[in-house]
Amino acid sequence: MSLRDLHRPGDPLLLPNAWDYGSAAYLAAHGFPAIGTTSLGVAAVHGRPDAAGATRAETIELAEAMCGLGVLVTVDIEGGFSDDPGEVSDLVASLAALGVAGVNLEDGRPDGTLRPIGLQQRIIEAATGHGVFVNARTDTYWLKTGDDTIERVRAYGHADGIFVPGLSDPGEIAEVVASTPLPLNVLYSPGGPGLARLAEAGVARVSTGSLLYRAALGAALGTVLAARGEPAPQTPTYAQIVARLPR
Repeated sequence: MSLRDLHRPGDPLLLPNAWDYGSAAYLAAHGFPAIGTTSLGVAAVHGRPDAAGATRAETIELAEAMCGLGVLVTVDIEGGFSDDPGEVSDLVASLAALGVAGVNLEDGRPDGTLRPIGLQQRIIEAATGHGVFVNARTDTYWLKTGDDTIERVRAYGHADGIFVPGLSDPGEIAEVVASTPLPLNVLYSPGGPGLARLAEAGVARVSTGSLLYRAALGAALGTVLAARGEPAPQTPTYAQIVARLPR
């Protein structure tokens, strides 16, 4: 079954995101048909800033290793590690040659703004045609930029899927689903809508993003704190991890 086939509105693919080979292998051993990477996890493992285009080589290396696990692999390539459509095309082609089934391609930029729509459209177009599922991510909710989400979603209609991290209200999710023929991907958030409610809203894919990496750090700290008789901490937030990474 292809990655595209796993995107079923109303019966969403639950996609766990790995940060290194060990985490990917452990998830693959537990029956997940597809595994993604998390840019935060990859950046943190290598002591690099997230979403800054600083982990191109590390991302490719991890993708190559994961492709030997016998599961479908989709790779978070941030904004494509370049504003040059030709360079993005070359990157996606090289990942396809490794056996990668999909990529996430975001419009958010390190300064907290979004790429101009026209440029992002060209970037997305450059990523297509290589036999991988191009999941076009818009960071209107994630970065709270004030840009119109529906406008972005419709502008990215030549991708294979749409990803709107931070979108969690079932009513707003249903509006986005109704605005595009492409399958919608959202982030799972503890305390937010569960898989059943997201399915009812028409979601086709639910990613864990950086959650598993952050939960692993929280569990590790909790284990060592327990040895001192101290209570377990909460799972660290994305912002708390980013604040400890190089800038």
